[in-house]
Formats: sequence, structure tokens, C-alpha cells
Amino acid sequence: MDSDGNRDARGTHANPVPRPAGPPEVPGVPPRPSRAPGVPPLPEGSAFLSWLRTPRPEALPGVWRFGHRPRPAEEPERVPGRQLVSGAVIAFLVGWLIWSLLWNGYLGGFWMWPYYAVTPESWTQPEAGSEEVMGAITSNLYYGLIAVMIMIGVGRLGRWSEIWSRYVVPAARRVAAPQAEEASPPEEDPAAWPALRAAGAVEAAERLATEARQGLMRDVDHARIARAWQGVQRGRHSLATFTGAVLGAGAGACPHPSGDRDLPARRARHDLVTGQVRIGTAADDARNPYAYRGAGLALGPDLLGTSLLAVGPAGSGKTGSVVRPLTESLCLHALAGRAAVVVVGAAGADLGPADAYDVVVRIGHPDSVYDLDLYGGTTDPDEAAVVLAEALVGDLADPHPGSDTRRSTTVLAQLLGPFRAVHGRFPGVPELRQLLDGAPGPLAELRQGLRAAGQESLLRELDARERQMGHPGDVGGVLADRVALLDRPAFAPFFDTSGQSRPFSLKSLDHPVRVRIDLPERGHADASRMLARLVLAQFTASVSVREDRSLFACLVLDDASGVVTPEAVRGVQRLRSAGAGAVLTLRTLDDVPRPLRGPLLGAIGCRMALSGLTPWDGQDFAEVWGKEWTEARDVTDRQIIAETPAGKAAHMLRRVITGKAPTARAVTVRQVERERWSASELAHAVPAGHAVLSLTTVKGEHAPPLLVDLRG
Repeated sequence: MDSDGNRDARGTHANPVPRPAGPPEVPGVPPRPSRAPGVPPLPEGSAFLSWLRTPRPEALPGVWRFGHRPRPAEEPERVPGRQLVSGAVIAFLVGWLIWSLLWNGYLGGFWMWPYYAVTPESWTQPEAGSEEVMGAITSNLYYGLIAVMIMIGVGRLGRWSEIWSRYVVPAARRVAAPQAEEASPPEEDPAAWPALRAAGAVEAAERLATEARQGLMRDVDHARIARAWQGVQRGRHSLATFTGAVLGAGAGACPHPSGDRDLPARRARHDLVTGQVRIGTAADDARNPYAYRGAGLALGPDLLGTSLLAVGPAGSGKTGSVVRPLTESLCLHALAGRAAVVVVGAAGADLGPADAYDVVVRIGHPDSVYDLDLYGGTTDPDEAAVVLAEALVGDLADPHPGSDTRRSTTVLAQLLGPFRAVHGRFPGVPELRQLLDGAPGPLAELRQGLRAAGQESLLRELDARERQMGHPGDVGGVLADRVALLDRPAFAPFFDTSGQSRPFSLKSLDHPVRVRIDLPERGHADASRMLARLVLAQFTASVSVREDRSLFACLVLDDASGVVTPEAVRGVQRLRSAGAGAVLTLRTLDDVPRPLRGPLLGAIGCRMALSGLTPWDGQDFAEVWGKEWTEARDVTDRQIIAETPAGKAAHMLRRVITGKAPTARAVTVRQVERERWSASELAHAVPAGHAVLSLTTVKGEHAPPLLVDLRG
């Protein structure tokens, strides 16, 4: 049983190789991976238990929940700390002075009148015996009552309750927190696996708890075993199978098909209990809602399920501050059996080490171990034609939401169907180019093979294709020119359909696979954009037919220039219902056709505008983020006219002293509708290393545009 509870195939090929039954041998905990400077080490032993027991309260969308303390929705009138403490000290001194004056009789004896009125006179007389003792006791109680009343009064005046809640209570919580963790009963301690104990798997829970205390368990192990337990709860596997795997391998049970239990290196802060990765901190800015100010901002599958678009110029931090943490997080989720990730970027981009992935497809590099399946692993000629047409000429379609590539799809289907019927496979790049060019030899060979096989319907398809060749408006020549971009010597070993290579197919997204596809940028920019469109089209087609949609699938496109087409926008809209998402980055929205900018921003739930945005790009973001009602204050100064001689003299004296005429200030408060972030603010008011980010969860919860410090 693997980490997602029901699959044992690695899923890195079109035909994955099954793993042997039962848990594999785990020789022990592998060495601790290296870490970037400034990133805290992974928790071990008691530190791991403390990390696991740290509260993660429910929070607003996008808030980093690890150790988060919610804030009120509205900003309270908070007194500065120095002023608060000095006021409390002064109030205490005032109370002390009042008590001293009363005690020493400087204010008279009136404060004792209530006491004398309710007590017998004999209690205050000397040599009264036992009555004198009662008088002493009651008088001391009365003194204490007066002192308490004075302290209550000066305490309210000095805001002692606010000092108590601001300084004393948090300190007491920090002291009591470790004791509370140690005193947690097993049924409430997450490190004791209460769900397993409740289901009767006490021995497995004890084994996991012991390894956690000994420092043999990591956050990935905990998440992976929790995922496998979910498979047991859903009835995919028996409790006995799960218990046997845990008793046999401990924290290494239910492994990822690769056998890895962590990444070679981590750069960002991750919390696999909530599935979040921290990308920054909400700035303490008046434009941010008070509940978000100073809180950590994080992304997870619940937000990436609505897809993310990040727009910013080169050097604004798209790859280092956004894409790298997200790919790192998704790879950790894949190791835990929760996600499948495909990362597409230029060769040499900072997308993590190759050891962090199961499959690395280096298109155009002679040493690449894996190839890319040009047809996405499908055996249906019509489906293959749809995906391939989108990749080849999707950017040439009419850039409006209702347009498509049906003519190109028909041309490709007229050739792919007959070729597969004759050869039992789809054509390679050189063969497809010859067919689109109308080379007589390959077409005659296809015709002869179809006649021999009795494929009359496919023969009619081929005849129709030959009649269309050379007619005005035939798209076969355009398709041939686009295929020629892939028919280059650098790509000769790739896109093989004869079975001699190891092609990766996006049909493998049913498995928790980690894939990186390096595109050749230098000298092959057009081919790279075409391949990026191919991967996006195959991804949107594959995730919609998966059996298990609880496995989150995510495509990360580092630079989606030339990729956004009408069909791509429709595909992104369908990802949320398929349990998938996409992360797209752009240098500018000018890389998207003007008619598609609005639909793209509307189809994506999480939108990020980084610093350095142009005003015309900011205008598109300002329109999609809309307006809000705000309180505007208009202050006017009106000169005061004196009517009496005394008033005129006073005004003259004030003008001589201050140099200004006496005025009266009038404040008008009104509700106005203004843009949340204007185009000018997005272009000029976002500091370097910051971004404005709006969020939407798969459940429909929204977070307004937030100014985020990506370096925090």
C-alpha cells in the first residue's frame, strides 16, 4: 500500500511499472536534507512533538495558521505602550498619595464616618477587652475596603486591565503552554494518533508515537501516514493491512513509490498539517484589513484549487518568492501522497534540484532520460487531434472567448486516424510533417494500407484531406509550418512514438508523481511556447477524467507567455471541479490577447500583482478587484469674524502670537465608493519585494487584495 492508500505504481511512464506488494524495506531514517540559511530545521524528537501540538486555529483565507492568534475584525483604539505604562504608574502613585493623605489625617476623618456609624462605640474605646479586639479586626477590614476602592478607581483610570491583558496574560500563556502540552491526554494529543486508537489500532498508534518521541518521524511521514489512514477510512484498504504496514516499517510505512521521505533541500516554511507554505507577511498598512495586518500569508491546495496568476516584470520575485516555494510545497504533498505536480519552466530556472522530482524531461538535451508523449498517452485519434491542434495553432485562433480550433482539429483527425489504423501508433514528428505537407509517398502508403484492411470510413477521411490540400483557406500548411518547429535536429531523439524511448504521459496524474519539464528557450522560443501550450492542453484534458479526484493535481507554468488561448481559459475554468489547479506567471498582461485578459482574470481565483507593474496592467487588476465603500473626511477651516471690540482685540492678539488668523475647523464625513487598488497605486505604491494578492478558496471564501511583503 502506498502513500495515497490505493496505488502502488510510480506513475512516471505511460505504462507504470507496479511495485511489489507490502511495504518496502526502510533501512532507517535518511540523512537530514540541507537547508537554506534562515530556514528553521525540521522538528525532531521533542521539537517535533511541540511542532505537532502547536495550535492551528481556523483563520481567514490565506492566513498562516501555525501558531496564529486571530485579531478582531476592526482595529481597537490601542494606546501606545509607553503611554499606557506611564499612565498606570502615575495612577498608582495618585492612589498611594490619596491613601497616605487619608491615613495620616491630612484630609480629615470624614472617611471613617461610615465605620463609626455601623459599629458600637465600645469597640473603639481603650481597655474594652474582647470588644477592643473586635474593633481592631473590623477597622482593619474597613481600611482594606477603602484601599480596594481607591485601587479600583485608580486602576480604571490607569487602564490596569489593558496592561494585564496585553503583557501579563501572554507571558503566562507562554509559561503554561509547555506544561499543557505535557499534560495532554492521549485522546487529545495529535502525536498519540487518537484516530487510530479509537478504531482499535492501538499497537500501530503506540509504534508511531514511540518513533515520534525518538525523533524517527518527520512532518512528511506524519502527513503520508495520515493520508494512508484516510484511505482506510474510505474503505479502500483494510485496517489489518494498514496496521501490518505500520508495525513493520513504523514511520516509514506506506512509502512514496520513489522511496523518498523528504526533499533534498527546503527553502520555504511548510506546515503539512494544514498543507500550507508561507510566502510572506501581510504588511501593516492601512489598505489591508486590520485582521490581516502582521499575519503570515500562506498558500495551500484549498487556494491553488482556484488557480493562481502572478504578474510582474523580470526580477520582481515571481520565480524565487512564489514559484519555488509552491513547487517545493507541492513536491512535499506528492511525497505524502496528497498531490501530483507538473512544473514547466525554462532550462536552468530556479525550480528546485533535479533530485526533488521523480521525472525530469529535458527537451532538447541529449542526456534527458525521459521523453514527452506528444499525444498525452491517449489512443483516441479525435482526442489526440484536439490536444495537438490547441498546441500547434491555439495562439492563432480568434482571441475571443467563443473561438476554437475546430478546423485544425478536423485536419489532424483526418490524418491521425488512418495512420493509427495502419501502423498501430500515432505518427512521429517527421511523419506528421510529411502528411500535413501532402507528400505523395506517405499518403499513398496510408491509402494502400487502409484498402488492405478494409477501412472504408477512414479511407473517406483521407480522401477528404487530399481534396482540401491546395485550396484557399486550408490550414494544413499552417499546421505543417508549426510542426516544422519541432522537426529540428535538437529534437530528433524526442517525441518518439515507436516505443524506443521512455515517454512521460500526463495520464499518470492518477499517481502522486513529481514532474519537471525543462523547455529549450535559447534558439527555440516558438517551440517552447508551443510545448507549453501542449502540456497545458494535456493537463486540462487528463485531470478531468481521473478516477480519484481527492489527489490534488497542479500544473506550474513559470512564464505562460503565448500560452493563454480561448481554449486554455475554458480549461482553467474547469480545473476547480476536477480537483486540480494551475499556477501561471507572466511578465506583463500584454502577453495575453486583449479580449482574453478579462476572462483570464475572471477564471482564476488567486491574483497577484508584483511590484513594478505597468499602469495599463494595473488597470486590468483594478477593474477585476472592483470598488468598495470607504469613509471620506473633508476638513475645512473657516475664519472666525469677531463682532465685539473685546473679541477683535483677542483675535488680534492671537494673530500676533501665532501668525495665523483664528479659524474654526469643520469635518464632514461621508461614504464614497473607491477602487480597492487603483492602477496608479499598483504601478507606483507597491514597494520592492512586495505584491498585492487577492485570494479565493475552493469553497468560495474570499480575501480582499492584500499588500504582502514577500520577504517576510
